Amino acid sequence: MKVVIIGGVAGGATAAARLRRLDERAEIIILERTGYVSYANCGLPYYVGGVITDREELTLQTPEGFRNRFGIDVRVGQEAVELRPEQHTVTVRRLEDGSTYALHYDKLILSPGARPVRPNLPGEDDPRVFTLRTVEDTLRIRAYLDEHPVRRAVVVGGGFIGLEMAENLVHAGVHTTLLQRGAQVLPPLDADMAAEIHAYLRGQGVELRLGVRVSGFSPQGDGLAVELEGGERFPADLVLLGIGVAPDTELARRAGLALGVKGAISVDGQMRTSAPDVYAVGDAVEVRHFVTGAKSHIALAGPANKQGRIAADHICGRRSAYTGALGTSVLKLFDLTAASTGLNEKQARAAGVAYDKVVTYSASHASYYPGARNMTVKTLFDPASGRILGAQIVGFDGVDKRMDVLAAAIRAGLTAEQLTELDLAYAPPYGSAKDPVNMAGYVIENVRAGLVEQHHWDAVAELPADGSVILLDVRTPGEVRKQGLLRSDALHIPLDELRGRLGELDKGKKIYVNCYSGLRSYLACRILSQHGFQCSNLSGGWRFWSYNATDRAHDAAPLQGERQQAACQIGQQIPRVAHGGGLIQQGGQLQKEAAGQQIPGGGRNGAYGGQPPQSEKKLHQGQQQGPGQKVAEIPGQEEAERAGGGGEKPQLVAGVEQDGGPDHPRGEGELAL
Repeated sequence: MKVVIIGGVAGGATAAARLRRLDERAEIIILERTGYVSYANCGLPYYVGGVITDREELTLQTPEGFRNRFGIDVRVGQEAVELRPEQHTVTVRRLEDGSTYALHYDKLILSPGARPVRPNLPGEDDPRVFTLRTVEDTLRIRAYLDEHPVRRAVVVGGGFIGLEMAENLVHAGVHTTLLQRGAQVLPPLDADMAAEIHAYLRGQGVELRLGVRVSGFSPQGDGLAVELEGGERFPADLVLLGIGVAPDTELARRAGLALGVKGAISVDGQMRTSAPDVYAVGDAVEVRHFVTGAKSHIALAGPANKQGRIAADHICGRRSAYTGALGTSVLKLFDLTAASTGLNEKQARAAGVAYDKVVTYSASHASYYPGARNMTVKTLFDPASGRILGAQIVGFDGVDKRMDVLAAAIRAGLTAEQLTELDLAYAPPYGSAKDPVNMAGYVIENVRAGLVEQHHWDAVAELPADGSVILLDVRTPGEVRKQGLLRSDALHIPLDELRGRLGELDKGKKIYVNCYSGLRSYLACRILSQHGFQCSNLSGGWRFWSYNATDRAHDAAPLQGERQQAACQIGQQIPRVAHGGGLIQQGGQLQKEAAGQQIPGGGRNGAYGGQPPQSEKKLHQGQQQGPGQKVAEIPGQEEAERAGGGGEKPQLVAGVEQDGGPDHPRGEGELAL
């Protein structure tokens, strides 16, 4: 049996290795138009930023390695230009000299991947405008940074590649502007979860512009000007297009193969295309979404590798099928992590899936153990059955392992009640006795059981202001003084005073309750409902509302020492300020300490992104850090320190005791810490 594989990355390489393990006698040929096979394309941005220093680390296998270990004929620099399924042949062009030859196959696997989307704009062909998809792309960008004084870069697009490149350009000492056509970055997240990322990016010094359209690129001095519709221009020494990817299916289209969503190749559960003996895997194929069953295009490495294995299994007569993808993904962004799985709200609405949601705020591990960092968890569920439909998490530590648990839960069809029953590993350095996954389940179950009614951040502005309802804030006086109220007409009664002040409330009016994260307001709702009041809890609390309604700066946006060191590696660096590497914005300009040089700033409302981790010394209001700099105050800190003390203080989260949970006095006062 002769198997030809077109494309030697991810799905193609996996299929080849699996074929050899199943059939020692098969003739296996890989055609790869680049000079590399089995390379780590997810790691490419980190080589640009100098996080990965050895280019050899980008390749998981070499053509020689494939030949020696697996007996596979790997032909790099050779491109399939024509596929004739009826003749079982593919025409191959040698890119070195342009010569062609015909190659016969018994079975063919298409794994061409995806190609970067290019917007076809004026000036796009300028050599300072780059895309990033292959090792060669990476080497070109890295070489350009090494050989030219790159001070400013513009990244167009806020998806995975765009965000990772923005981070790594900052690591390389380059002032970076990110332009996003849509209203949010990272489309797998809902807009309300992306809002926290926006705040964090600005705190890290990325100049973020949302809802803008690039109209072209033109020379400007020694660099480029990135032009927006409306006439605004951004100077740049380097431009990276990270607009997205599209299935690379031109070969399949010309061969007459059936195409589906976004022009991706249609396949069945065994990865068979519409042509006999032709399979397709990876970023070029249409798949079934596991939750909805709808046809989707999900370009991720995990599904690609699974599909390659399944195609190889079927070719070798083994029973194997691809049952669908959840789109589980994770992104590192400086110190922040964002992850998602299953359905988001946009997808649920598009598919006509009934859903409800909860937003919880949980510590990465027991809060009394040093270094605990909170994470925002948004969970979608079926209101009738409680089955988990999707999840999104934004936080600093332990996000990935919670997302993996939730992805497994969705795959297994678990309900919220079953989330509460999961036995998850617990020791103070690693988790809590009631893990963030358990907590999401508890909160969902309380909503479904009618123990609490909830409303969400976007409903606050729509609540009547004519006195017919009551907005009740149960935070501490210090928090309210420092953070402010949701609205000027809100009534403030701290939770610990509520039972003694019930007489101040009108039972004829519905009460909408908030605290910082949603815990104390839940407790308040339980008190109120049992005393005959109608009430609703603000899901996610003041914190979640503030990111979406006020575009405030991020709670904790530390800039690590290694990034400060990397900032002087390449070219003449744009100066940046700071305490802990964070940024202080004044009047729309980032001020350099002692230097007086200004650059366009990232963020609004006087954004401060430099709150240090919990392990560092707490900085009090008015404390000076560096010459002439005042460190941003920590909302609620005074009250937290008076109330917090030491040791473990069990709290009630949705009616369940939680060790130092998200509304623990320390966590409440120190925000994300």
